[in-house]
Amino acid sequence: MIDYADFLAAKRPVDPDTGMDAVPALPEFLFPHQADIVAWALRRGRAAIFAGTGLGKTAMELVWADAVAAYTDKPVLIFALLAVSAQHIREAEKFGLVARLVKDQSEVRHGINVTNYQKIEHFDLSLFGGVVLDESSILKSTNGHYRTKLIEDCATVAFRLAATATPAPNDFMELGNHAEFLGIMSYTDMLASFFVHDGGDTQKWRLKGHAEDAFWKWMASRAVMLRKPSDLGYENTGYDLPALKQHQHWCAPNTRPAWTPASCSPWKPRPCRSGSQRAAIP
Repeated sequence: MIDYADFLAAKRPVDPDTGMDAVPALPEFLFPHQADIVAWALRRGRAAIFAGTGLGKTAMELVWADAVAAYTDKPVLIFALLAVSAQHIREAEKFGLVARLVKDQSEVRHGINVTNYQKIEHFDLSLFGGVVLDESSILKSTNGHYRTKLIEDCATVAFRLAATATPAPNDFMELGNHAEFLGIMSYTDMLASFFVHDGGDTQKWRLKGHAEDAFWKWMASRAVMLRKPSDLGYENTGYDLPALKQHQHWCAPNTRPAWTPASCSPWKPRPCRSGSQRAAIP
């Protein structure tokens, strides 16, 4: 007879690694925490990086995409916000990587390709070895157009990476959408496994008390989250900010504002502009 603990362990949702068995040498410009996160995401195959602002998400995305393109011998597509796409190209040039800004499938070349979410209709995502979502909080809406399109079109893409500095840890719906994009568990299955309706409101879900530890272990199996390198045991050298100094400056006004009783009145009558308007008033 199977041991009860083993029986429960077999029921625990676990998504196996589907990425690289051997990670190639990574560029030396990566900080230690960045290199280890990229290596983990490459081994994982489908992963999420929730790293705070300034921790190098763009560099990690570019290195991950470059390695996936070489491994799969297929192009990789990075989706970014409209104003951020060009920034990825500049960052790639700074780090000595080759990336191009593309508008549709005809412009795609082997290696790293960058576009914005608004152009998703112009690409066949099944032709890519990997897809990266920069600012992946775009998956937040449970019925949004981009969310649905990305999940459906990326279902057959072997390598998927979601990266954002602003995940909503208290918004379980967003975390569920990330899991569905990565092909780990559907949004509805996640709710059924870890959550319960909060009262009579079917739109509000509460994490089951006995499932809390299991839920966060499941999250940690496919996502990494940090606000500073020391969150994962690395040195904060270069990330420690000096103490904030505040200086108050008082400026005396040169003029006195004009004051009239009418300026303080919350309601000002407006004269009618035409005879027809006056006639329409009973």
